[in-house]
Amino acid sequence: MNRTGLTITLAVAVVVGAVFGIYPELDLRISQPFYETLDASKNIFAWRIYPPLMWLRDIMLWIVTAVAVAVLFALIAKLVLPRRRMLISARAILFLLGTLALAPGLVTNVLLKDHWARPRPIDVTQYGGPEHFVPWWDPRGDCPNNCSFVSGDVSGVYWLLAPAALAPPAWRAAAYAGALVLGTGMAAIRVAMGGHFTSDVVFAGVFTFLIVWLMHGLIYRWPRTRLPEKKLERAIERAALPGYNFVTGLFAARKPARKKRKRTRRARK
Repeated sequence: MNRTGLTITLAVAVVVGAVFGIYPELDLRISQPFYETLDASKNIFAWRIYPPLMWLRDIMLWIVTAVAVAVLFALIAKLVLPRRRMLISARAILFLLGTLALAPGLVTNVLLKDHWARPRPIDVTQYGGPEHFVPWWDPRGDCPNNCSFVSGDVSGVYWLLAPAALAPPAWRAAAYAGALVLGTGMAAIRVAMGGHFTSDVVFAGVFTFLIVWLMHGLIYRWPRTRLPEKKLERAIERAALPGYNFVTGLFAARKPARKKRKRTRRARK
């Protein structure tokens, strides 16, 4: 997560934004061959129902889910057993869950997909759909919700850049490369399936990277905002201890009561 990556990402955003903004029909031209791909039943965008491609998409999403569940499990384990050492560092949990909530969550699925009414390729009139095509920068489309700009799947897979940023230095370049390959692969799949235009998937990657880059700087790189690991873990422990003490207190209160009952029964005998 250095300035080189930021510079490249901003350059991609500027170039793609300008080119596809000035020539919005470029999105249609790129999607045209996939629209013309028919299966035996004459379905358009036939890649969307091609089993191996659907399977590959699911595999990528399961990878993201597995990483997210592992991080969430580490947090839950600390909340249940607050005095135990964390399975994953507190800063890593904050960074990973924070970027996941912000990038694929808030920005992509809450702010954009439900409020930026750009129709999906398969729904535009140029490809036999009922909705009018609009360029990426225009939110005044016909799509009511869960729209094309930007891609949730692509944003989710590009989120793997966040765990890649925490990989050991010797493995970090390979981790970045793997995340980029998976994200780009998902972008190609979504375009081929007619689910998104090219500009949708590019900006999904751009927005996700920018959020990951910013959060990484706030939590790890910048001295003024960098969070001390021990203080953060203690804060989680203090937050979990009242509930932990309450539960353990309930079990501790029940044990003596059971012993007294056994004694009284023996005395009666």
